Amino acid sequence: MTGGEVSVYAAIALGLLYGVAFCYRAKGLTGLLVKTGSTALLALWAYLAGGPLLLVAALALSSLGDLFLAKDGERWLMPGMAAFFLAHVAYVALFWGLDFAPRTVLNLTAQIALIFGGAAFVRWLSPWLGTMRVPVFAYAAVILVMGAAALRLDAAYWLVTLGALMFIASDTVLSLQLFRKPAEEPAGVKSSLAVWTLYFGGQALIAWGILRVLA
Repeated sequence: MTGGEVSVYAAIALGLLYGVAFCYRAKGLTGLLVKTGSTALLALWAYLAGGPLLLVAALALSSLGDLFLAKDGERWLMPGMAAFFLAHVAYVALFWGLDFAPRTVLNLTAQIALIFGGAAFVRWLSPWLGTMRVPVFAYAAVILVMGAAALRLDAAYWLVTLGALMFIASDTVLSLQLFRKPAEEPAGVKSSLAVWTLYFGGQALIAWGILRVLA
């Protein structure tokens, strides 16, 4: 078994463990290590498999974002968002270097629906953002650009497109948890499971989809 195979199997094991045992519970050191370890191992897998450096960077920055967001306290929200913002910038640059499908009415319609739907959601959410309005707007812009680029990828990268859309769905649910849920009310089990499953699954699919085609 190669180092890359060990890394991806370990990443999946930790990802499942975090979903089953930690994602819906209070933050703690063990959960932090499991969470960040799972995404860090995805980055290691991409590196050992000879994946593009932008893919490795995006996964590593996401793991850093996980580290910040797994800590207690609102002061870690901004560093976490900054790390994920840079991860999406890396994904945008990565996707633009891949093969695009020919322009069609279908992919153009999907891109328009994503951009306008995302903008409408952020506009609806804005009254609850407070001082986070500008950072959230900036973050939403880069993740929507990432999603629009993924929707234009060649059919061979369909796993990447699916993973990117799962990532966006995860952040949508998370934003409702962060900004619409009363501060004293804990996150629900179902919503926490949805956030983690969509996020970790999306990241794994993006990595797998790229490594599979470029192998």
